[in-house]
Amino acid sequence: MSNIKKILLIIALLGILVMGGFAFYVYQNILVPNTAFNNEEAHIYIGEGATFVDVMEELQPLLKSTKTFTTVANRKGYVSNIKAGHFVIKKGMNNNEIINTIRLYNVPILIKFNNQERLENLAGTIANQLEGDSLSFLNAMKDEKFLKTAGFSNKTALGMYIPNTYEVYWNTSPKNFREKMLKEYNAFWTAERDQKAMDLGLNRAEVISLAAIVQKETAKVKERPRVAGLYINRITREMPLQADPTVIYAKKLTDGDFNQVIKRVLFRDLEIESDYNTYMNAGVPPGPITMPDISSIDAVLNYEEHDYLFMVANVENFGYHKFAKTLSQHNANRQDYVRWINSQGVNR
Repeated sequence: MSNIKKILLIIALLGILVMGGFAFYVYQNILVPNTAFNNEEAHIYIGEGATFVDVMEELQPLLKSTKTFTTVANRKGYVSNIKAGHFVIKKGMNNNEIINTIRLYNVPILIKFNNQERLENLAGTIANQLEGDSLSFLNAMKDEKFLKTAGFSNKTALGMYIPNTYEVYWNTSPKNFREKMLKEYNAFWTAERDQKAMDLGLNRAEVISLAAIVQKETAKVKERPRVAGLYINRITREMPLQADPTVIYAKKLTDGDFNQVIKRVLFRDLEIESDYNTYMNAGVPPGPITMPDISSIDAVLNYEEHDYLFMVANVENFGYHKFAKTLSQHNANRQDYVRWINSQGVNR
């Protein structure tokens, strides 16, 4: 064999070895499945401004080999180009697929909220589901410039957040979150709902304030249109609403203590000086005393027509109310309730 043939053979063998080594490298680092979890998928959350070290803290329990993952991450330039969000890694993914996933596919999540009494409570609930902290959400919700532009005030702002389940990105900023909620609010108020509010002589904020009272008065969805009808009757007759839930809210607000539990409204509570006390002030409160469900809002817009003006808790059918058209009938119903609550030893 000539020297040239020997050289060519050696070169060919080296080429085979190099190609084999490269193929082995590709297989080991890129193509081999590198997930260590048994579920079909795993969820990771990468915050804004996260470093590669932060990402590895999230991924380490999910990977068979952090070494090969780091190698591929460096090769693909991911280490210096980290994206924030919520990502879903599938069982059996290789390093290349994992990196492509956490670089490109931020998956929305579903969040939900309902029946919060204040923006402070809502901000905490949202912060438990999204990346931002509660103070950042609260500041965004209370921003005066935003509220003025959107047509709200500090007292009516809670009504902008319609309780429901929403699809949002986990790393949605507080400002983007409030903008989305404003769009959802405006979408909720269809032409039909707006017309029904107009027919009642109420604006959107007033409907929600009244719906909040209905929400607090009864947990029974089927009873809400009847309760709403009672308050509509009082408004039509220019009677004060005299709704106990507004007194409870006024006491909490005056005391600066929304954690207190009040099971019984006392006569002295009816004299609390507050815009929210509907025993002292005519019309609906200046803002919602809680976040009403859609069922409560629609109960106001589609109230039951009747002649009831009074109601009291029904101790014979707990959760529901006894309704009355006259004060004398109401007083008789009320005596049943007073006897029962006294028998329970409820003083506050």
